[in-house]
Amino acid sequence: MEYNIKNIYPSADLDRLEKLMRERLQPGADKAAIDARIWDLFGETWAVMFTDLSGFSRSVKKFGIIHFLQIIYESQRIFIPCIDNHDGILVKIEGDSMLVIFRQPTKAVACAIEMQRTAKVYNQDKPENEQILLCVGIGYGRILNLGDFDVFGAEVNAASKLGEDTADSWEILVTPSVADRISEMSDDLSLEKLEYVPPGAEGSFRLIYPL
Repeated sequence: MEYNIKNIYPSADLDRLEKLMRERLQPGADKAAIDARIWDLFGETWAVMFTDLSGFSRSVKKFGIIHFLQIIYESQRIFIPCIDNHDGILVKIEGDSMLVIFRQPTKAVACAIEMQRTAKVYNQDKPENEQILLCVGIGYGRILNLGDFDVFGAEVNAASKLGEDTADSWEILVTPSVADRISEMSDDLSLEKLEYVPPGAEGSFRLIYPL
C-alpha cells in the first residue's frame, strides 16, 4: 500500500500540536515545559516572505471581481517559477498575498528581486489597470513550522506587516536579521533604514536594488 506523505504529515503535526495545547490549558500545567516541547517539535529557522499586490482594493472596486481573479492568476503564473528557482516553499495563498519560506535569507532576497524584475518585464506591454505591482516583506529567524500548513513566529509577523501593510509598489522591505546578511550578496545592493518598527522585529530596512 502506498501512503501520501504530503497529506499525512500536516495532519499529524496539527494533531500533536492540538494535544500539547490542550495539556497547556489544564490547571497547574507546566507551560514552560510544554512550550519547550512545542519548540523542540516544530521550531525551525527559516526566511519568511510575504507578498502583496499594490492597489488591489481600488482595482476590485473599479474593475470588478473577474479582473481581480485575472490579476491573481497572472501574478501566480509569473511568480511561482521565481520561487522554484530559489528553492522557496509556497506555504499558502490568501487573496492577492503569498506566504513563502526559504532556508536561506539570501535566497529569499534574490527571489524577491527576480519577482520584481519579472513583474517589470510583464508590465511593459500592459495597460495600467492590468499591471502587476508587487510589495514584499522578508524576515528571518526561528519559527514554528507546521509542515506545509502554516508558520508562526515573531519574524513571520514582522514580514507580514512589512509586505502586506507597509511596502509600496516595487519595494522589498526586510527585518534586521535579513539586513545583516545582505553583505553576503552582490555589491549592487544596499539598505535604507526606516523609522517603522514592525511587531516582532527591532526595525526595518528598504532594500535598494537595480530593477
